[in-house]
Amino acid sequence: MEEVTQKPRKKSGRPLSFDREAALERAMLVFWRFGYEAASLQELTSAMGITPPSLYAAFGDKEKLYLEAVERYSARNCHTVECLFAQAPTARDGIERLLQSAAIEMTCPSHPPGCLVASSAMNCSASAAHVQEVVSECREDMTSLIRARLDQAIADGELPNDTNAGVLAAFFNTILQGLSTEARDTGGDRDQLLAIVKTAMQAWPKK
Repeated sequence: MEEVTQKPRKKSGRPLSFDREAALERAMLVFWRFGYEAASLQELTSAMGITPPSLYAAFGDKEKLYLEAVERYSARNCHTVECLFAQAPTARDGIERLLQSAAIEMTCPSHPPGCLVASSAMNCSASAAHVQEVVSECREDMTSLIRARLDQAIADGELPNDTNAGVLAAFFNTILQGLSTEARDTGGDRDQLLAIVKTAMQAWPKK
């Protein structure tokens, strides 16, 4: 009988010595505070409680770490928006709740003011073009969520048939981006942001 030669088993990768999810959350806050390019490797690893080699082993590099943080943040936001829209009795209520919840979240003292997606990749150099493209896609995803709810409102007769859902969705997403800038500029003035939301809702089309 021929002897079967067994192939040597591949060694499994060394398990991480830190909580990857917690480290990612802390990295997200660093990018949120300083922006993608300004956030240094030293600031990131210090906040994450790991060494540069551990960062590279777990996340690849700074760009991959940032994009994973943005994906995590965006997925959480989109889920929140879907829940708000599902719970609101009308599209108008849903949009208003979205803007109000954003104003409250953007001024929460547990993290930097504003929105990670809206502010962390602004004014980047040409070398960060890919990062800016991904962040732009995240903003487009939010516009698409709003647009879908407005389209449903038109179909249900809540909005006039001649409503330009695309423009209206872009308008409300522009308000969201502007709230982020205002939150950062004012240091998190919640009353100011909520007043802006109240004014923005006056643009809701009349039947």
